[in-house]
Amino acid sequence: MATPTDPPTHWARSLAIAVGAAAVVTLIVLAFLWPVATASAKDIPLAIVGDPIAVAQVETGLTEKADGVFAPTTSDSRDAAVDAIERREVYGAVVTGQQPEVLLATAASPAVATALRGVAQGLQAQVSARLASAGQNPTAVTVTVTDVVPLIDADPNGAGIVAIGFPLVLGGLAGGILISMLVTGVARRITALVVYAAVAGTAVTLIAHTWFGILPGDALPLIAGNALAMLGTASFIVGLNALIGPPGIAVGAVTTMLIGNPLSATSMPVQFLAAPWGGVGQFFVPGASATLIRGLGYFPAADTTQPWLVLAAWALVGVVLSAIGHWRNREVVHLAE
Repeated sequence: MATPTDPPTHWARSLAIAVGAAAVVTLIVLAFLWPVATASAKDIPLAIVGDPIAVAQVETGLTEKADGVFAPTTSDSRDAAVDAIERREVYGAVVTGQQPEVLLATAASPAVATALRGVAQGLQAQVSARLASAGQNPTAVTVTVTDVVPLIDADPNGAGIVAIGFPLVLGGLAGGILISMLVTGVARRITALVVYAAVAGTAVTLIAHTWFGILPGDALPLIAGNALAMLGTASFIVGLNALIGPPGIAVGAVTTMLIGNPLSATSMPVQFLAAPWGGVGQFFVPGASATLIRGLGYFPAADTTQPWLVLAAWALVGVVLSAIGHWRNREVVHLAE
């Protein structure tokens, strides 16, 4: 007896599927490359320490040689500038006076740190020229460059802390998809989400922090941050699946991968992205988690309230969606009876 086979797909449908698949790939490429292609160094918060005349001279020099790159503000003292860097309020500082100095934080952004080293070279040229014009030794004063928050030796280029972001995104997706497909019951799904996030967050921290040593900071806050980062995505996917069924998984994945991840500014300052997308990206899980983990690892004095709240909100939204989907399905069952 011959085994029945499906008839060949209609030519028009075959071509439509092929074109549709190509369109999806095009959208994915655009989503990931557009932020990079349109990124530019601009509006970098920079503190300047000194008297009004010296501050004005530095601002003029920045405008002439790097117009729009920096957004200068004034600090009362070097210590105040250091505090601002450690709180992630500015990326660096220029200290004027008898001992000129440029402060930077490679851990905040290697790219900005490189730009600030260029500022130090320009400042050195100005100081040397001023000394020479006064008939003094042009090398008598040296502009010091101080890395206030350097990258750790295990991650000298900052590639490690950037690379952590993608596993957190994939981890959230994987956990959400698997729990949606394999676990039934709202209470069991929520329990599975919490357990998954705790175990996965601990595993990521042990690998990145304890084993490879590319993530500094205290282990417990890092475990909590990594766990909440994955919980936010996983919970959102589970909630959408409970609310609208399998299409919810696709919606959750697209939201995270094609919207949140490209706008996360994981590898660059938020200011580099075209406005207002850098700020918008901080309200998605990838952007909030990148800011949180970098803050916990290198900037314990920084205010991380916003990323904590953003991640918690995504997790809570997922729980609420799961509950709504659960009760709606119960009502449908009762009506059918």
